Amino acid sequence: MKSGCQWRMMPKDFPPWQTVYDHFSRWNKAGVWECALDKLNERYRHSKKRAVPSYAIIDSQSVKTVYASEERGIDGGKKIKGRKRHIIVDTVGNLLHVSVHRANINDTKTGVAVFERAAEKYPSIKAFSGDAGYRGTAVTFVEERLKLKLNISTKIKDVFAVLPIRWLVERTFAWLNGFRRLAKYVEILTATAENMIRIAMVRLTLAKLP
Repeated sequence: MKSGCQWRMMPKDFPPWQTVYDHFSRWNKAGVWECALDKLNERYRHSKKRAVPSYAIIDSQSVKTVYASEERGIDGGKKIKGRKRHIIVDTVGNLLHVSVHRANINDTKTGVAVFERAAEKYPSIKAFSGDAGYRGTAVTFVEERLKLKLNISTKIKDVFAVLPIRWLVERTFAWLNGFRRLAKYVEILTATAENMIRIAMVRLTLAKLP
């Protein structure tokens, strides 16, 4: 994750790369990475005396991909040809859900499925926070279907400024950008790309645990 090396270029002190990849693939399909991260998140929340998440923050980021990737599109606003990743974090910075898809789909449309999955997984969530990209369809869905609240953050002024609460999800993206494996999507499958993000968060969460 950190160095971004190819499977075939793994250090010699590891088992053969085929064996390592086979275990990685099996754990992908079995949901091991998501389960491991959820357990670590639970342990970290208890250390902060916050048993369950009640407020969640969402944001997206467009990333370039290799030509053979599944689900690849062009984000016209950011001029990026690749994929978009949505993440939802709680108020202590834990990753609650991640979704990866082609970059040419509007946030307010794809956000619907992300909100629904997060609400199903964490019934304790009472409200979400998102930027202006989630106005419209996403707001209507969250309020009418999920019976929750989606707070839309707006810019305080036309220059860079730290937005209350939303800096948590921006910080998470900054942490993820420190992993070379995530700087550009080289994973063919979107499910693999999502698990790569979870693995990075496993490492980050382990470092935060007391």
